[in-house]
Amino acid sequence: MTRLPDGIDVEGPVQAEDFVVWLRDGGIELTGPCGSAPWILEVGEAEHPVDVVTRVVRDVIGPPVVVHSTSWRRDRGAVILSFVVVIDPELVGSMESEPVTRADLARSEATAAPRDIAHTQVVEHGLRHLAWLVRDDPVVAAELSPAWAGALETYVPEPFRALG
Repeated sequence: MTRLPDGIDVEGPVQAEDFVVWLRDGGIELTGPCGSAPWILEVGEAEHPVDVVTRVVRDVIGPPVVVHSTSWRRDRGAVILSFVVVIDPELVGSMESEPVTRADLARSEATAAPRDIAHTQVVEHGLRHLAWLVRDDPVVAAELSPAWAGALETYVPEPFRALG
């Protein structure tokens, strides 16, 4: 049994799905050991997911700027915790990288999760989270540069995006 950060106990495996992002010429790009695909990490029963992601990113890529869990779902026989991980451009090195493309959010019913969730939709949701945090959370705002705030400017939580 794994205890998630909010005190919920989960039976079965927990995985961290990491989307490593960086800025290139003012645009957000996806990178990492798996290129633009999500990087999946196993989270041990006694481990805190944020600690696992932070430690592994630091060991494999270098020190992350921000590590933030943005969503969760059940898939692949596990609970999947999605993370946006911001890194500095000099850490990208030879890792493959692709520009982030915008996506419609995965929609659900009032009491049921979406049936299908594409990786592009998870990234979209995660970047909307980050855009909110850079405006609302002084810790994240202090860590992310003004260039990041500019790159996240169009990632507005709905319904506000439609009103902008």
